[in-house]
Amino acid sequence: MTIDLRALAAEDWEEFCLRLVRAFGGPGGAPEETAMWRGLLPVERAIVARADGGIVGTAGAFDFRMSLPGGALLDTAGVTMVSVQPTHRRRGVLSAMMRRQLGDLHERGTAVAVLTASEPSIYGRFGYGAATRQMHGGIDTTRVTVAVPPGADAVRMRLVTPAEGAAACEAVYARVVPTRPGMLARQPGWEQLPLLDPPGNRGGYGERLCVLAETDGEVRGYARYAVRAGGTTFGVPDGSVKLHDVEALDPVTYAALWRYLTDTDLVARLTFHNRPVDDPVQQIVSDIRRCGFGWRDGLYVRLVDLPAALEARGYAAPADVVLDVQDAVCPWNAGRWRLSADVKGAACERTTDPADLALDAKELGTAYLGGHGLRALAGAGLVTELRQGALAEASAAFRSDLEPWLPHFF
Repeated sequence: MTIDLRALAAEDWEEFCLRLVRAFGGPGGAPEETAMWRGLLPVERAIVARADGGIVGTAGAFDFRMSLPGGALLDTAGVTMVSVQPTHRRRGVLSAMMRRQLGDLHERGTAVAVLTASEPSIYGRFGYGAATRQMHGGIDTTRVTVAVPPGADAVRMRLVTPAEGAAACEAVYARVVPTRPGMLARQPGWEQLPLLDPPGNRGGYGERLCVLAETDGEVRGYARYAVRAGGTTFGVPDGSVKLHDVEALDPVTYAALWRYLTDTDLVARLTFHNRPVDDPVQQIVSDIRRCGFGWRDGLYVRLVDLPAALEARGYAAPADVVLDVQDAVCPWNAGRWRLSADVKGAACERTTDPADLALDAKELGTAYLGGHGLRALAGAGLVTELRQGALAEASAAFRSDLEPWLPHFF
């Protein structure tokens, strides 16, 4: 089979969407959702694979700015809309698109690519490592209370529509982004995503609501959520609250928001599907066993330009180590690199010196945002220490004070 890879032409957008929906087996999004994605995706950054007279594979890339350890924002490619038609799987289509895309990104000077995986086993073959996790949970609000610090009673809650609260929410979000690795700064157009609320996607919940948390007239936090009315169990209402997102600029406001959410009338539970695995809510609930907290994989990271990526992030401790990196997909990254880093900055250059650690590019992606320690990866046999003490040195340098986290899908 001959695979013809080319950039997506504007006139092929409808076929691109049709093939994408067919590959995932879904009904497709609401018209307003499709229109939003069309406005966000740079057509010239999308690839189509053609064979047998039509599109058989798709892949795109958004333009992001991602927070790194140390607070810097890095231009990052957000790989998305990757699909292969069921009639053309296991015939090299995906491999051809992934290699082409990574080559294009390298030529453009992009240092890092990220994605979320529908099937986690796929993208490790192309050097993507699982770098973040997300916590989900369901709080029994009839049995669990939230402890709030002094000052929480002075936080005023103001209920508005998501559109009315959008500007204030975005201002809070922008201030939070540099504090946690993995968060994505809102590029133009992405402020629409939290407002997208097609009735067909609500799953029995009401329209999305927004509450602004204010102190002395300043918005210090917000939550966007929806409520589903329920029946009664032994005469007790058993509706539920679904939390979409919540952010705050200080611990008092954050706790006050969680108290507000868990105090909603006529509900028995609160559910959420994406919070950081070190979210402070775990410390303020009265009974963690009645919260059903769990986690799953989140953002996958791929170093496209290894030295540029390693020099862009901050480091928690000094390190001077030689990394022997294997990279079968991006051979320009393979070889030995000396990383000299401290809290002031980093340099990464090719070297012929003996290696201190040996690892694959995938493991560097996993460790890049500071959530998965190199020592833990070594314990799994994925990093090899060649100089005694190098593993502890590098692992301490790479770690982040806060767990990295991707706040929304793409």
